[in-house]
Amino acid sequence: MDTWSIVVTIVSAVFILNVALAAAVVFFERRSPSSTWAWLFVLFFIPVIGFLIYLIFGRNTGKKKAFGPKIGIDEQIYIDFVKNTEGLVDEVENQLFSNDGIKLSKTYRHLLDFATLNLNSGSWMTYHNTIEHFTDGNKKFESLINDIRGAEKFIHMEYYIFRGDSLGRRIVDELTKKAKEGVQVRLMYDFMGNTALPKNFFKDLKAAGGKVCAFIPSFFIRLNYRNHRKIVVIDGKIGYVGGFNVGNEYLGLVKRFGYWRDTHARFEGQVVDQLQLRFMMDWNFCCDDKFEINSFYYPVKDVKNYLPAQIVSSGPDTRWHNVRNSYFKMINEAEKKIYIETPYFSPDDSIQEALKIAALSGIDVRIIIPAHPDHFFVYWASMSYLGELLEAGVKCYQYETGFIHSKTVFVDGIVGSIGTANMDIRSFGLNFETNAFIFDEDKVSELEKDFLNDLKECTEITYEKYSKRGKMFKIRESVARLISPML
Repeated sequence: MDTWSIVVTIVSAVFILNVALAAAVVFFERRSPSSTWAWLFVLFFIPVIGFLIYLIFGRNTGKKKAFGPKIGIDEQIYIDFVKNTEGLVDEVENQLFSNDGIKLSKTYRHLLDFATLNLNSGSWMTYHNTIEHFTDGNKKFESLINDIRGAEKFIHMEYYIFRGDSLGRRIVDELTKKAKEGVQVRLMYDFMGNTALPKNFFKDLKAAGGKVCAFIPSFFIRLNYRNHRKIVVIDGKIGYVGGFNVGNEYLGLVKRFGYWRDTHARFEGQVVDQLQLRFMMDWNFCCDDKFEINSFYYPVKDVKNYLPAQIVSSGPDTRWHNVRNSYFKMINEAEKKIYIETPYFSPDDSIQEALKIAALSGIDVRIIIPAHPDHFFVYWASMSYLGELLEAGVKCYQYETGFIHSKTVFVDGIVGSIGTANMDIRSFGLNFETNAFIFDEDKVSELEKDFLNDLKECTEITYEKYSKRGKMFKIRESVARLISPML
């Protein structure tokens, strides 16, 4: 066979393969139209490289097979919890008609609908909680370490990133001490987010009796479907959730990022059970050391403070995009103001349109993103979406003092969200995420003050300034925007 024939054969094979992949994208995988067109663009215009990108990031056909069992495990754990928790069945069934529900509806007239939305995802409204929030990593981890030291029964910890640096060693040392005292310690980390961890990093903790588990270990080669959650539960009484991972950069000690601005919440009260349920669901799916519903892990709470809250999770292990749907609900129900902080802004079409409509309706919509991003591709995509919003009257800002990693949404000074989910397509459907939704005017107003203080550290992206961006920036922005919906 001559050289020309070999070339023709190779080109033909690549073309046939691309056609087959294109058919799979269009006919066999349920994608949004924008996602479909993005993948078709990659497959046909970057044939070989596009094929490799698709193999790593693009395939959705294995999702049901991989996580179908987890959905069943999660549902059974939830059913067992309801059956074994005295009074919860009546509370779940009747909460929308309770005096608490009536009180809440006067504060936020659409809260009953919101409660129903998340009840469908297995998250009921809890009424008696306390919350402390942190915007600085040093304060958050000092609080966490103090709570670890005070643990008497168990410590459950789940992080997307757990660095092997000085903060990571300090946390592991504290966990090891508690394990030696007889406290049950379980630590779960995302495999892909921690490939650089030394293999023997948890050796002492394991030797002391602690259990350590990687979420979706190395045999699962997909880069999608990462466990982006950050959850800690201590003694079933204290729960943490938010944006801080474990590592020195979250203390502002890494020069590349500078000061790290994030938001994390510490709860006591009824809502801690929902964090515990989520940890149990994730652990029992990935780890050999299964554990069961009982009063040891779900003690009776003595918190009487009135602060309604829900923990809402979503990802490949949920039937609905629960966090995304909750964001959408909040935006649609806004009457006065919407404040959003997110390091990555790449929303789907419905969220984008909802924000435009809100701004065009006279609602004060403000969005803060980093001025110094950690991923420039995401930054260019974010700017393309913000450009559209600027035309509609949305006020957009870049945080200049270090890196802002906070994932928060606040509406009308009444309802707020603190969690792990960014305002982007990946968090909406690919990653495992968990957010706390808070329905308390005093606390949400306090959180909004943090947002307004952050504005002092920001540069506004005006429409005039945005219109003057250079040609190369426009090209990068267009390419990033085109590829951003690839799911």
